[in-house]
Amino acid sequence: MQAEGFLKGRPVSLHVLDYGLFKVHANGRVIGICGYLIQTDADEAVLVDTGFPQKYAVNKDAATQEDRLFEFGEVLICEDANMPAAQLELAGVQPDQISLHIQTHTHIDHVGGIAEFPHTPMLISATERRLERPLYWGGIQPIEWPDQTYLEIEGDTQIGPGFTVLCVPGHAPGQLAMHVDLPDTGAVLLTSDAISRPAEITEKFVGSWDEAQAIRSADRLMSLAQETDAFVIYGHAPDQWPELKKAPEAYT
Repeated sequence: MQAEGFLKGRPVSLHVLDYGLFKVHANGRVIGICGYLIQTDADEAVLVDTGFPQKYAVNKDAATQEDRLFEFGEVLICEDANMPAAQLELAGVQPDQISLHIQTHTHIDHVGGIAEFPHTPMLISATERRLERPLYWGGIQPIEWPDQTYLEIEGDTQIGPGFTVLCVPGHAPGQLAMHVDLPDTGAVLLTSDAISRPAEITEKFVGSWDEAQAIRSADRLMSLAQETDAFVIYGHAPDQWPELKKAPEAYT
């Protein structure tokens, strides 16, 4: 199964999915945890990322202790309403209607539901998929790769009309971003954690998996945004998060 041209329809809507809130200890920054649902005019539904594992909605304190996530920050909000199925329902989509699952990278706040769509092909960077296990966080890697169909990409890939997945390593070895053309909004660039917030650019991506690669990837993304006059949605921008439309609202 090939990722190139996997989708037949053009994007017609983009829902921002609210997977909760997290506070970073080092600077007190409160960040939204987001995923996306992109639907096409061929009745295809693409899910991008799945937020924190379900155990954080059951008992976030116990989950935090188990994963030692308290060393980095605090999960402020993660409830059943912030799980993928509930967020998809807000947009009128059921989990079994997902046509493609895109995994931008495999950190804990993006990979929690990686195994929840076993019958849906997963698009992922081949570099990330070659890791022994998903990254999760801080050397803790409790998740196995699920047994399902993978669409592994080595470079930028147009997966359908008006929908390109970009390989932008730096934050993570196989970090992905997406460029989507919508009928009314126009071009939208979803940077994911390739650029979590604009200030990262001036901060030179300190603390990234590969800072030099992160800088190059960000430069490329910002050039693309300028060339296509794209609306940029960053991965975890505190100032932008409250202003974004969230499901059930959508960008069209």
